[in-house]
Amino acid sequence: MNLVSYDNNKLLKKIQELDCLNKNIVDPRNVDFKYSNGSYYLIEEVYGNKIDNNKLYETIKVSILNGETSVNLNDKSCYENPKYTLKSDKTIETKAILDKYVSTKITYLFERENEVLGGNRIKEWLSVDDDLDVKIDENAVKDYVLELSSKYNTVGMTRNFKTSTGKAVEVKGGYYGWKINSIGETKLLIENIKLGAVLEKEPVYTQKALYRDKDDIGNTYVEVNITNQHLWFYKNGKLITQGDIVTGDSSKGYSTKLGTYALNYKQKEATLRGPNYEAKVTYWMPFNGNIGIHDASWRYSFGGEIYKGNGTHGCVNSPSYLAKTIFENIEEGTPIICYEE
Repeated sequence: MNLVSYDNNKLLKKIQELDCLNKNIVDPRNVDFKYSNGSYYLIEEVYGNKIDNNKLYETIKVSILNGETSVNLNDKSCYENPKYTLKSDKTIETKAILDKYVSTKITYLFERENEVLGGNRIKEWLSVDDDLDVKIDENAVKDYVLELSSKYNTVGMTRNFKTSTGKAVEVKGGYYGWKINSIGETKLLIENIKLGAVLEKEPVYTQKALYRDKDDIGNTYVEVNITNQHLWFYKNGKLITQGDIVTGDSSKGYSTKLGTYALNYKQKEATLRGPNYEAKVTYWMPFNGNIGIHDASWRYSFGGEIYKGNGTHGCVNSPSYLAKTIFENIEEGTPIICYEE
């Protein structure tokens, strides 16, 4: 028979007023990890003095019922303790993982330039959660890859180009150039960090240009002068052919888009279709979607100002001899520069 009774609400109130629950509380903290000079060292855990309220209540309740006048909170395990300490197996495992990740060294190759990624940058992307699991900030990795892209991508950049007529023009836009595959490279970089890889590599590219120099066009290209309605084709610096052309009809909103592009492919005998037209051509060389260079057997004259009222839907119409010569000598990926003077 229990001879001791008490008012539970008053007991709870008294417990909540205890100094150990209200003054100078220091929370327990797991062992921590600090990066320095290429590896991590351990920072000792903190036990603190934070009370587990439920344990305290149960301990005091039992003590009252047993007629006890004092309670040792340490003996009764009333304090909250860190989950992981210097001696925990998980601590050693986590440190090994962190050290492996920051041992990674990736040297990105960009022809004459390199970008070296090492532990000093990678450590900014690492964190350890309450269960001592190591997390890699994928968004931070992606941001790094985007930094590389911003510095080394050349697609759509403004290029200074010296024309065959001797003028210097700025050519903006187009799809030719280097373009890093940010999604693919981010994924691969995370995998390499997890492996602690040390290697030299190119980034994953969505597309490549012919050259990595400041002039990524080189000396093999097709030059389309919209203003003069004339085309030149150079291969290895040598003029292969040239001639008058007809480009997109500016009066109808079909102007050939300016910019630097690349030959997508070439096809012998093709049928081109669009709104209200169908045309069979012998030499088809697309470079901007369904816009390309091709012969136009239905035309009897080229050049001049034909394009201003009787132009194309955006394609570059060429005399058969011109289209044939280009077709026989051009290769996929060859730059095609469309500009106005």
